[in-house]
Amino acid sequence: MPPSETFDPASRPPHLASHYLNVPEMPWEASPFPGIQFKTLYADAESGMSTLLVKMAPGAVIPLHEHTAIEQTYVLEGSLEDDEGQCFAGGFVWRPGGNIHEAVSPSGALLLSIFMKPNNFLGGAKFFTEI
Repeated sequence: MPPSETFDPASRPPHLASHYLNVPEMPWEASPFPGIQFKTLYADAESGMSTLLVKMAPGAVIPLHEHTAIEQTYVLEGSLEDDEGQCFAGGFVWRPGGNIHEAVSPSGALLLSIFMKPNNFLGGAKFFTEI
């Protein structure tokens, strides 16, 4: 049976509701790093889980940082690289907690990134570092 025949959406508690975002209408936020903007699609203060849409201008760099838990990035446009490899449009990279890297986008990029906070920036930057 289709769900509509067995479930009344009006009975759904508010905390279990879906959250739809009009991402194209959301403003880009500036990061502390030149050429990098983002849109926060999801952020849970309790767990630290975050999902960001990240736009990197050609040549932009996310400085050296450590992920305290898994980081996952899907490259929608452009390219992303670090000292371990390159990821182009349609590619996916994930890194385990404890991974330290500097991310560079030679040609610019649009990324969908999912990670757990805090990220520890070795230069002391404060960008998605607090839980």
